Amino acid sequence: MRETILQDSILIRSPIDRVFSLSTNVELVQQTLGFKPTPATGHISAGSRVHWSGWLFGLPQKHDTLITAFDPPHFFQDSQEAGRFAHFHHDHYFTETMEGTVLRDEVHFALPFGALGALVAKHLIEQHVQRLLRARFQLLKRLAEDPDEAWRKYT
Repeated sequence: MRETILQDSILIRSPIDRVFSLSTNVELVQQTLGFKPTPATGHISAGSRVHWSGWLFGLPQKHDTLITAFDPPHFFQDSQEAGRFAHFHHDHYFTETMEGTVLRDEVHFALPFGALGALVAKHLIEQHVQRLLRARFQLLKRLAEDPDEAWRKYT
């Protein structure tokens, strides 16, 4: 089983507590993921579970997430409890700097089905996950840096 590791980061010119709070808001995750969450609102915390359902590549998808590590406002990890991946976990790192907050994400996953799964991961899933990360980063940046304080709705 071939594990894929994707990493990306962004500087958000906002305080670490604000960026962390926005990152743990289920409604904001839904906006970039496009799947329906249960529960549909609120913030995740240590031990939270969220069931995601929707459609991807013409197939119904279900992904059950467990928050397996939670150290506000510096780190949290969500891991797949059940779903299409052989394994999946997503690490979220927050570092405060003089310019704002650096958000760095690292996603580890593997698909089942051996070589076929690795091929699908390399040519389809990697690009999809990378697009989701970037869309999430841009949404968080836009809200957290908004001079009209649109972020207050989600914290």
